[in-house]
Amino acid sequence: MAKINENFEKLPGSYLFAEIARRTAAYQEANPNARVIKLGIGDVTRPLVPAVVAAMHEAVDEQASAETFMGYGPYEGYDFLREAIVEHDFRARGVDIAPDEIFVSDGAKSDCGNIGDILARDNKVAVCDPVYPVYVDSNAIEGRAGEWDVDAEEWTNIHYMPTTAENGFCPAIPEGRVDVIYLCSPNNPTGTCLTKDELKRWVDYANENDALIMFDAAYERFITEPDVPHSIYEVEGAKTCAIEFRSFSKTAGFTGMRCGYTVIPRDLVRDGQSLNDLWMRRQSTKFNGASYIIQKGAAAIYTPEGARQIAETLDYYRENARVIKEGLEAAGLTVYGAVNSPYVWCKTPEGIASWDFFDMLLEKANVVTTPGAGFGPAGEGYIRLTAFGDAEATKEAVERIVKLLG
Repeated sequence: MAKINENFEKLPGSYLFAEIARRTAAYQEANPNARVIKLGIGDVTRPLVPAVVAAMHEAVDEQASAETFMGYGPYEGYDFLREAIVEHDFRARGVDIAPDEIFVSDGAKSDCGNIGDILARDNKVAVCDPVYPVYVDSNAIEGRAGEWDVDAEEWTNIHYMPTTAENGFCPAIPEGRVDVIYLCSPNNPTGTCLTKDELKRWVDYANENDALIMFDAAYERFITEPDVPHSIYEVEGAKTCAIEFRSFSKTAGFTGMRCGYTVIPRDLVRDGQSLNDLWMRRQSTKFNGASYIIQKGAAAIYTPEGARQIAETLDYYRENARVIKEGLEAAGLTVYGAVNSPYVWCKTPEGIASWDFFDMLLEKANVVTTPGAGFGPAGEGYIRLTAFGDAEATKEAVERIVKLLG
């Protein structure tokens, strides 16, 4: 008899954003005339910039000729994109990363979820709390998380690191030993960032304990403050302890196109094995490479014209974040994030739980948000709003919330 992976049975409820979609759909079905504005799931709304579209059209046309047709591509990505990534995302910031340390994929979410394939099942995992659900759920599926504690609403074998206003949104170094540490800066969901000094403490801990840092830098293009690192490799010693994930989804509007990349330095070795080699082996077995057409579009954002157009789109979303932040603050709410991030982390009114406030905003203001409790125990009492909506719709949503709260 074929048996299933029993770890799926341990997962609590549904995936956070699937539950948001379910509740939203149910409300809209019951209230077909309601004009619902979605500031919950972080999907972009601006179209692909002209430089990207032109590059993809060119790539499509190439498929019509035998001389330029492209079949299977390199598992790790085409050289033209890997070299552009190295030049513009790293060398331009004084970071020495080589093209063969770049692995192009169909997005950061896939790589964050799949990276555990090259790691042993008995590694002790540490995550920030609140946290992007993929880090926790993917480890639970692979059997690293232990059992789900219904009362504590957390996994028994996951080390949760509170990342809250009380500690300046910087998780404390564990007193005991952990093996794999997930860090995200700018953070999803809180929208806050780790400083270079804060990252240095984590890098030192990882190197001293042979631990591994999974650094999610999917939102680094939103950083505006000069003293905030865009990459963990700006920190001395990170190349021997950290894997970095990047995405074109939010920075270039590729949520539907799917493209990102992961950086695994050649210096990163555990148990005598090169993690760069192990990931290459994994990718060549389970992944056939990102589409040539999509990679051509991604490479276009590194051209002068593409970079200028992308900057305009990012400014559009940054302005939305400012509107949300200032509007909610004017309504008397406590707000974090928004400055270096497309996410706004908002404390719910006194005594109102996250899901209750979510339902209140959906039903009385017709605005969809994301309840903080869905990101972990420390997210209770907060909601997350995204700046990826239409500008006019975002302003209207904020006005509705302000009016509702009086």
